[in-house]
Amino acid sequence: MSSISDPASFPEPVDLSHYLSRTTRAREASTIKRFYKYFTIPGIGQIAGGTPSDKYFPYDTLEAKVAHPNRFRPTPNKPLDPPPNDPPTAPLAASSISPRKHGKDDPPAARLFVPHDSGVPDPLRMIDLKSALQYGTAQGYPSLYYFIRQFTRNNLHPFVPYKDGPEVILTCGNTDGFAKTIQALSDEWFEGHDPVEERPGLLVEEYCYMNAIQTARPRGMNIVPVAIDDEGMCAKGPGGLEDVLASWDSSKGRRPHMIYTVTVGQNPTSGTLSVARRTEIYALCVEYDVIIVEDDPYWYLQFPSSSPSMADFKPVKSSGFEFLDSLIPSYLSLDYQGRVVRLDTFSKTVAPGCRLGWITAQPALVERILRITECSTQQPSGFVQSMVAELVMGPQSSTDPGKGGAADGSGWKVDGFVRWLEGLRGNYERRMSAMCDVLNANKHLVKAGRRKSLSEVASDDEEWAVVEKMIIYDFVRPLGGMFVWVRFNFSTHPLRKQVPAPRLAQALWVLWTTKPYLCLVAPGSMFAPTAEIRDADAYNCFRLCFAACPEDEVADISKRFTDGAQAFWRIRSKEKIDKLLEEEDKEGEAKTDAGMGMLMGVC
Repeated sequence: MSSISDPASFPEPVDLSHYLSRTTRAREASTIKRFYKYFTIPGIGQIAGGTPSDKYFPYDTLEAKVAHPNRFRPTPNKPLDPPPNDPPTAPLAASSISPRKHGKDDPPAARLFVPHDSGVPDPLRMIDLKSALQYGTAQGYPSLYYFIRQFTRNNLHPFVPYKDGPEVILTCGNTDGFAKTIQALSDEWFEGHDPVEERPGLLVEEYCYMNAIQTARPRGMNIVPVAIDDEGMCAKGPGGLEDVLASWDSSKGRRPHMIYTVTVGQNPTSGTLSVARRTEIYALCVEYDVIIVEDDPYWYLQFPSSSPSMADFKPVKSSGFEFLDSLIPSYLSLDYQGRVVRLDTFSKTVAPGCRLGWITAQPALVERILRITECSTQQPSGFVQSMVAELVMGPQSSTDPGKGGAADGSGWKVDGFVRWLEGLRGNYERRMSAMCDVLNANKHLVKAGRRKSLSEVASDDEEWAVVEKMIIYDFVRPLGGMFVWVRFNFSTHPLRKQVPAPRLAQALWVLWTTKPYLCLVAPGSMFAPTAEIRDADAYNCFRLCFAACPEDEVADISKRFTDGAQAFWRIRSKEKIDKLLEEEDKEGEAKTDAGMGMLMGVC
């Protein structure tokens, strides 16, 4: 890898065109959209395009009441040094609101206002409805695209060690970004129609986000799980990445050339990859010519309180912000060959309904994805892009009537957006801590009884009181993300010899949905990429999301979860298990599949 002091000596990104799909290679630039750059020439008479008049848009303005970037109180980057206003024994601030609420007053907010015409001629600074609601470029709304590009290259990922750095393109969220990425980098394959040796493969974590699998599988991709541990994907050892690639059986198709991975707060297991592990995996990808698709919606949700050693991390190049510098960096920081495609999103930082995100990758790949976008989604919603642009950028001149998300009517800017991310991390870290404290306090089943003394001098009727503790489930405190992955030990259940473990797991899931427990959790089977993993192990696991419930109810709902588990381990009648599953048995898999489908929509 080249020296950071001489970026001019960085290598060119490697040519990955041998992995472009046949359709993607054949795509040409849109003959219409290439004219759009000329539309912005001041004073030009526009009679070429089929664009409607902005005077006929029914929206004159867009307005919203939005948060100040410092609304939420952050948690410390170094948990051993709590904030000065918090007691030393409580490194996580008790309140999530900053500044604090006063009585029934709402937190301070700003009035965001997107005007019909900003009066700004520069398309890279223009934020208004006449431009945002018009047909636009596939790369994204110019002003927002430029902000995200600069923010990505200068702050989020300031060190990407290939020549001239990465390019970005806006997407309709990470699912859209991933769909376009695999469309670009893999041909469709159909059994019985195409030769097996041409079948493409996708490497995934042993448990993974199933929407990605459901995007790839219909294209005929061979889904290949890789072993995981508490960090995430394993580089070495049985079932690890090296083992899978080195021992690949070509009768199953081509050796996989893409990895889909969530590296921080992995969904569902919450694993977070260290820099050392990333370095090992990247080296293997170079050796075996594999592209890394890094889906990282939880990257800013890294929790130092779960691992104080995280605070000792030092970036290769500073982002300019202590908070961002404290985070384990993206695979992009290792990517001297340009084989990382990173997916970022506003879904977890603004709102999932925005359907707005971006891809960061080497320019040649972004250009091909741009061609796909021109003939598919074209661009994300103009409404959404204008609102987000005004929020973070604000009015761009003294005569611009717009108003941004800051208290003075300007935009959040980069420092405000980073402060917002820091506050969100604080809120989720407090939720995580509250849930994990309850889970940890109640993972043992305590049994009290009496046992005869082992003392030789004791009388025959003398007994001793005994207390036995048995772990019924365990978990690892998350280093990041929104989830806790709980693994049960059904071999300790009193009915283990009468009822198969998968049936016990199903009955436990149903029990949680009944009074007084009333909590809905995601069963591990939802995240098993293959039937073998689902049948062999997934029934032992459940995913809990501490982000999904109101902050003041996290501890209570977690306690109901543990109470349900405790109660289930006290069931000693097989008939009670059958009663719990009576309705499930009658309706069969149809109900289960429907329920899983509803859950998948929010996972």
